[in-house]
Amino acid sequence: MGLSDNFGRPLFNLRISVTQQCNYNCTYCHREGEVKPANSGNTCVEMTSDEIIYLAKLAIDLGVTRIKLTGGEPLMRPDICQIVEGIAGLSGLKDLSLTTNGYLLYNTAQALHDAGLSRVNISLASLNPENYQTITGGGVIDKALAGVKAAVNAGFNPVKLNMVLLKNINVSDVPDMILYAEKMGIVLQLIELDPVNVSRDYYLQHHCNLKEQEEMLQKRAIYTKQRQFMHNRIIYHLSNVNVEVVHPVENTDFCMHCTRLRITSDGKLKPCLMQNNKLTDILTPMRQGAGDEELLQLFKQANQLREPYNKNHNQHKLLL
Repeated sequence: MGLSDNFGRPLFNLRISVTQQCNYNCTYCHREGEVKPANSGNTCVEMTSDEIIYLAKLAIDLGVTRIKLTGGEPLMRPDICQIVEGIAGLSGLKDLSLTTNGYLLYNTAQALHDAGLSRVNISLASLNPENYQTITGGGVIDKALAGVKAAVNAGFNPVKLNMVLLKNINVSDVPDMILYAEKMGIVLQLIELDPVNVSRDYYLQHHCNLKEQEEMLQKRAIYTKQRQFMHNRIIYHLSNVNVEVVHPVENTDFCMHCTRLRITSDGKLKPCLMQNNKLTDILTPMRQGAGDEELLQLFKQANQLREPYNKNHNQHKLLL
């Protein structure tokens, strides 16, 4: 029997940030809610591969069945395949996925698949080279597109594109992105910009609530479906492609159906992307020799700190 929080929400999903290093500088990146870099001075506090794998095992022992490796850019770690292989071999895991900007995926997709990775999410905010370069801080779109093709050829199922919509920058690129996803046989996720780790001015200037896109997709959809344990997000099944809408900000349903806990790159359990005042350090006790029971208790304590972020207030107003 797995864990549930004080609001009855089960804990199925774990996001593990394996690094804060990245070869891009995307304007919208929330860095998984981490405020400080993983490296402090000359002391590296980034988790080792063995530590990541062991924490994943403890989470699975408590009922977690789905793990996503994030960053930063996870492929910046030279031991990423070792991490994937170690977690993929754990009994009880149903799904192991990874987020990436795709730049390094061309040379690693097959190795990651062979190591046991189930799925990849590739951040691709635009197919327009100029827009892409602006959003990513100088990224080369040809490298990312080669990564998408490599992921498809490697056999990941599914490959998903994460497109964060930015008003005045890439909203007009959505039709082309739908056509591209259809052509490549992959899933497109349209994601609402959230205000984590971006300035207030940036958020006000570029946030759009996706209502126009949802109305367009509803008209084109053959049918729709909700993913119950993924924040009740809606999947629009079009004639030849599926489009998901991730709508976290002005949407109380999103938080009420969260089934997720996070581990930061420096080994802290984080119950909510939006909050940094409820972190539980699990890496320090582990490095000091804490046994399984003590570490499992820390997981349980962190789970009890999980709560819907917008349960008692207007989330949108608070964030602004």
